[in-house]
Amino acid sequence: MTLAMAQMLLEKRKNIETQAHALLDAAEAEKRDLSAEEGVQFEKMSADMDGLRKRHDQMVQFETDNKSAEDALRKSMGDKPEVRDGSDVEGQLRQLLGGEIRSMDLQGTKDELRVLSGATPAAGGATVPTTFYGQLIEHLIESATMLSAGATVLTTSSGEPIVLPVTTSHGAAAATAAGAAIGGTDPTFAQRTLNSYKFAQLVQVPKELVDDTGVDLEGYLARACGRNVGNALGAKLITGTGTNEPTGIFTSSTLGKTGATGAVGVPTFDELIDLFYSVTGPYRSSKSAGWLIKDTTAGQIRKLKDTSGRYLWEAAVVAGQPDLILSKPVYTDPYVPATGLGAKSVAFGDLSAYFVRMINGVRFERSDDFAFGSDVVTFRAIVRGDGVLADQTGAVKHYVGGAS
Repeated sequence: MTLAMAQMLLEKRKNIETQAHALLDAAEAEKRDLSAEEGVQFEKMSADMDGLRKRHDQMVQFETDNKSAEDALRKSMGDKPEVRDGSDVEGQLRQLLGGEIRSMDLQGTKDELRVLSGATPAAGGATVPTTFYGQLIEHLIESATMLSAGATVLTTSSGEPIVLPVTTSHGAAAATAAGAAIGGTDPTFAQRTLNSYKFAQLVQVPKELVDDTGVDLEGYLARACGRNVGNALGAKLITGTGTNEPTGIFTSSTLGKTGATGAVGVPTFDELIDLFYSVTGPYRSSKSAGWLIKDTTAGQIRKLKDTSGRYLWEAAVVAGQPDLILSKPVYTDPYVPATGLGAKSVAFGDLSAYFVRMINGVRFERSDDFAFGSDVVTFRAIVRGDGVLADQTGAVKHYVGGAS
């Protein structure tokens, strides 16, 4: 049922895209730009398309999570009886929300943890639903696009620095005459250290809500904590400087194409093709290759056509599939810079070459004393991580708007 609804959203989105194309085609036929009214109409259509896409993605993720949880539950029930002594994740979460314990670590895979939280409010499981941990991680991933866009994620149990070898040049061969010394250049390497930068958020909840088992406290906490730490980490995985924070993918990628002078930084059809082919063949054809842009940039690229009048943007028509540019998936992130003069606004390449380090998953803790005078309970979520592009020879390249 959920996937069927997701498919309906895609079909509705496709209809809006058809209307948007008709608006652009009419203006082009009359050899004019969109009027002010038409511009507002097109922007609304673009926003509607983005909203429908996000709702579709959430539904597909929900269906995937549910199936994984059911499979893990069946497997778990066949291996051992349910535990209710507080040593499992559900017991710990109940003790945390009830004030019996003050902290816990949520580690391991999402499915393994979710299967241990089986009670429902109707069955007396008042404050922790089966999907609590899944929601916490889901909202983190939803906010940190690089975690869901194909980046390679390394999970460690401790936070000591990890030295990662980085390729900066593959070297080159050279033509050599018979009997002459063999030439060519050596590959060059560098080292980058993956650290454990902390991203955290406090959430304060009235004690009455904690005590009231009819309130969806866990859903609120999952949204607030997951999104807040996800936003904090996700922003740095895109544009972090690498100084006391992750090195963002736009920071460590290399230049692939510079836009034309005086074009206000918006890429043209030909410039996106140039960016595409600036990435070497193996990376360009990789299953992990994709585009990374901002939502507003997506609205601009949707207007681009080739010389035959075909639109560059290929909207998805099958539930669970991404939109495409030149047959490669498109990922949008709010922290990607907007188009502009000198701005790195589009990245393309093998996104699996970007390494994200996560330490222990998510830590979730409670304090009844922090705001004792206000009678509120304080919860905090903490995640530690880092990121860097491992192959800097051109696995991922970016587009920069013209300088003036």
